[in-house]
Amino acid sequence: MRDVIIIGSGPAGFTAAIYAARANLKPLLIASSVEVGGELMQTTEVENFPGFPEGIMGPDLMDRMQKQAEKFGTEVVYDDVTALDITGEAKRVTTGEGQTFEARSLIYATGSAYRKLGCDRETELSGRGISWCATCDGAFFRNRHVAVVGGGDSAMEEATFLSRFASKVTVIHRRDALRASAAMVERAENDPKIDFRWNSTVVGFEGDQKVTGMILRDTVTGADSQMPIDGVFEAIGSDPRTHLVHGLLDLTEAGTIAVDGRSSRTSVPGVFAAGDVIDPIYKQAATAAGSGVVAALDAQAYLAELDDAATAQIGEADQPDEIERTGEVGNSQDAGDVETANATATQLDPADAAAAHV
Repeated sequence: MRDVIIIGSGPAGFTAAIYAARANLKPLLIASSVEVGGELMQTTEVENFPGFPEGIMGPDLMDRMQKQAEKFGTEVVYDDVTALDITGEAKRVTTGEGQTFEARSLIYATGSAYRKLGCDRETELSGRGISWCATCDGAFFRNRHVAVVGGGDSAMEEATFLSRFASKVTVIHRRDALRASAAMVERAENDPKIDFRWNSTVVGFEGDQKVTGMILRDTVTGADSQMPIDGVFEAIGSDPRTHLVHGLLDLTEAGTIAVDGRSSRTSVPGVFAAGDVIDPIYKQAATAAGSGVVAALDAQAYLAELDDAATAQIGEADQPDEIERTGEVGNSQDAGDVETANATATQLDPADAAAAHV
């Protein structure tokens, strides 16, 4: 049985693998059968991950993380997890190809998935003007006109952040009023760089190698119109990938996996969670990587406790045998003393022998 299995191949998963492998736990990391690396595989240049002052492409960053994990002994399986059994001491993971792996501990780091509009050319232009993270990509649109799609708090946060760089930010919302909190609405409405396009939905994007415009549909009249744009930030929410642990682990009101304080410990002993799957707020590559560190260290401590408990049980099991063996030795010595006394008595004169027995 393995020591640890890691599910997920984003920054949290590979960082957990690096730490677990360096602790000689020989981790097995189960990555996607389609695309390894998580959401960073959809991004272009990453400028806010520590250690890369010149920036690094998202796919290149994930490739380096994987190579570092494999360098220390991580085994990577390219398949999708279809079922989990975490009720016993052995955590069982079943993949799409029908393989079953067992380990004494499990790190769940499947990340989250941004909700997408599902409109024409969205996938093709992802990372080429279409983004889901203003913190990650906002600086690339300095002095440009960008749009934010959404009407909640996250959309307002994206819009106000982008106004630091963009010359103009247009919020696209399908209704005639925002559903964000009053404070967030006020902040956005008071920003001179932010304007609003009400009762509108995005039905398509334009551009060859990058986004140059989008097609909007009026939700009242049904009429379509074209809007030139340099970048689009979709802020309609994200969903943590927790479908495999529904009914198995406790979840928070936000839908993320519940953990004990700042640790990665879930409601099931031996199961740990890391990255965006426990983080409904920050959702950054750097925070996910740090979360992976925590999970690996927690798993290491858990396994050490199991080993200590097993050693103690062995010691307790051996103790009665030692007592029994000690008793046998004592009895043998007593018997030997009696035999020696008898032998000595037979060599004495009758009177002396009688005195010896007294």
